[in-house]
Amino acid sequence: MPEDLTADCLVIGVGAGGAAAALAAADNGLKVVVITKAADAFDSSTAQAQGGIIGHGLDDSPQLLERDIIATGDGLCDPQAVAVLAHEGPPLVDELLVQRLGVQFSRNERGELDLTQEAAHSTRRILHADDATGQAIAGPMIRALRQHQNIQLLTNRSAVDLITIPHHSLDPLDRYRGNQCLGAYVLDNLRSTVGRVFAAATVLASGGFGQIYLHTTNPGVVRGDGMAMAARAGAEMLNLEYVQFHPTALYHRDAEGFLISESLRGEGARLRTRRGALFMRQYHPLADLAPRDVVARAIHQEMLRNGDPYVLLDLSELRVDARERFPTIYETCAKFGVDITRQPIPVVPAAHYACGGVKADLWGRTAIERLYAVGEVSCTGLHGANRLASTSLLEALVWGRRAGLDIAGRGLAADKPPYDHIASWHDVGLEEQVDPALIIQDWSAIKSTMWNYAGIVRTRKRLDRALADLTYLEHRIEQFYRETKLSDDVVGLRNAIQVAIMVTDAARRNPESRGCHYRLD
Repeated sequence: MPEDLTADCLVIGVGAGGAAAALAAADNGLKVVVITKAADAFDSSTAQAQGGIIGHGLDDSPQLLERDIIATGDGLCDPQAVAVLAHEGPPLVDELLVQRLGVQFSRNERGELDLTQEAAHSTRRILHADDATGQAIAGPMIRALRQHQNIQLLTNRSAVDLITIPHHSLDPLDRYRGNQCLGAYVLDNLRSTVGRVFAAATVLASGGFGQIYLHTTNPGVVRGDGMAMAARAGAEMLNLEYVQFHPTALYHRDAEGFLISESLRGEGARLRTRRGALFMRQYHPLADLAPRDVVARAIHQEMLRNGDPYVLLDLSELRVDARERFPTIYETCAKFGVDITRQPIPVVPAAHYACGGVKADLWGRTAIERLYAVGEVSCTGLHGANRLASTSLLEALVWGRRAGLDIAGRGLAADKPPYDHIASWHDVGLEEQVDPALIIQDWSAIKSTMWNYAGIVRTRKRLDRALADLTYLEHRIEQFYRETKLSDDVVGLRNAIQVAIMVTDAARRNPESRGCHYRLD
């Protein structure tokens, strides 16, 4: 029987949102347990972020940033959430990342923080660490978690389901308490055992769901786990149809969705067809600096029109030294035979960011008492129908910190239900081992279905077909889940099919093209 853990706060995920929440709670005296299913705590979407994070632009203001976010969100942004980010975000970057954690952002020849510009931003306000900003941020944050006396960081731990009352309670009187989250059932991937982590508050910071698509810039751990668990527990989901496809991922069969930062276009790179023709001006007045959804659809349209599997990103007019400013992109492209100082980069769109997720308020609270959601797993209303570049890391920091402060400020640790009536995990008799061939085939079916029928361009017929195929597959996967000895692969597959269905259903129910949800019909 695995040993149960008890904490004041459980954080599921170690990206920017999870780390910010854990640090804020722990700084206020709470005992925090942080878990990640990855073997390496640095394996997260945060660590893979290239472009940057919004800071203080020289001629910037919160009001100007608000206008840019709302314009990109295509009229669907929550003004209150936008105001929170615009006013609290840049100062927090300076306070937490620069001053406290010492993140080494790039600096200019005068020693000042170097600011770049990205699509749909009206000024240069993006802080970056060359083209590996996420790594520069993730490293100090993970070290801070490991060094904090009030934080216990556990790797190789997969959250299987949230513990909620009354659902998991053995006390019939708990039905009168209302829906509350008391932690999670957690799989130890090294020992193949499931234990309970009890907590007075739980923070979901598990990222998005990019892996349900055939082409994605997200790491392999990003499977929609948090959204699926929250949905099963009764949380409200919002805006799931708004899936942002990054316009430019490296086109190569072995590149595994390597992202080509739009900072390249911010510094002068331009998109061309394989025949060399510029095309973005005919799709948007901002041309190559148009919002991501516009650029992704334009590339998609040009590929269909010309029968090409990719387009080209031309760096010949770059205003900076490509090798010096974008070393990670330079080295990765060189590994796949592309010298970006002499050749254009072959690129294709790829699923990149979920603008929707678990509905959360301005403090990260969800519809389930004691459950918070921050970062990409959540939907605060900030992004509306389309995310403005470099707001994702900033949102994770702001709402992560707010959630940690709210948990401490509300005194949840001192006023919690008893844990002694919570059922243990029951898997006696399940000895059938996972067949890898079944896992691979089911994942292939999910990815192909979502890419072909619920991807960049959608129609009612495509979405109907996707929903029918995915629903049929869900029955088989659920049976597989209940009959097979539990593993992280099985947990991830179950969550992925459930999220794929939720995304498809949301897209099917919304006939209006807006932002990154585009209905051809």
